[in-house]
Amino acid sequence: MKSLFQRFLREESGQDLIEYTLLLAFIALASASLFLSAGGSVASIWQQGSTQLSNAAVSAS
Repeated sequence: MKSLFQRFLREESGQDLIEYTLLLAFIALASASLFLSAGGSVASIWQQGSTQLSNAAVSAS
């Protein structure tokens, strides 16, 4: 039992999984923040396009 416990303490194969999980979480948070900030820009562009199309429709009629 003692040797099993010592081998468990020396083994580091699970460490890679934790590192990859933390890296994936960081990438997910960074992506989410970029999407949220880009969402405002896209909404603004669509609003401007909608306004111009509405004005063109009023001018044409």
